[in-house]
Amino acid sequence: MKNIVILISGEGSNMEAIIRAAKVQNWEKNLQARVAAVISNRPSAKGLGLAQHHGVTSQVVDHTTFAIDTNPREAFDTALIKEIDQYAPALVVLAGFMRILTPMFVAHYQGRLINIHPSLLPAFPGLRTHQRAIEAGCQFAGATVHLVSAELDHGPILAQAVVPVMEDDTPESLAARVLTQEHLIYPATIAKLLGN
Repeated sequence: MKNIVILISGEGSNMEAIIRAAKVQNWEKNLQARVAAVISNRPSAKGLGLAQHHGVTSQVVDHTTFAIDTNPREAFDTALIKEIDQYAPALVVLAGFMRILTPMFVAHYQGRLINIHPSLLPAFPGLRTHQRAIEAGCQFAGATVHLVSAELDHGPILAQAVVPVMEDDTPESLAARVLTQEHLIYPATIAKLLGN
């Protein structure tokens, strides 16, 4: 069985889209794959409850508990690796995981670590993507699924979805339309990767 571990920090809407796709498309039978666990760096993440509702193991590795370490980012990533590796994951999926990962973490999951970003990379890496796209006068925005590399939002592109930017768009309205596409392309990309 190919295990998928999903990392979240908040609402968990992409996580839930993946879990639903896995059930509807019967990944266990058709791909010999399953969502084995959801891990959050925030105990208050709403997505933890959603994971439990769907019968998926959920746990927390709270990044704030590592603040006193000499190198808190590396200490957190080391603890996170320990939790993830219990599941021997075929894929580690970042779904709204709001932490910049260390090169050590990225290297540990090289070729198995994917992310979804709410822009048409390489345009607008980082935060405030929808605001920046509107301010730049873009006619199109979208989402990108990519392999994670040591450079933030710069790994090889696996899939993209394009969304038109409307004249009256706000960052919130554009984000909502992009999110509907994220919920389609992320599970589809995961299924494709696991089917290979």
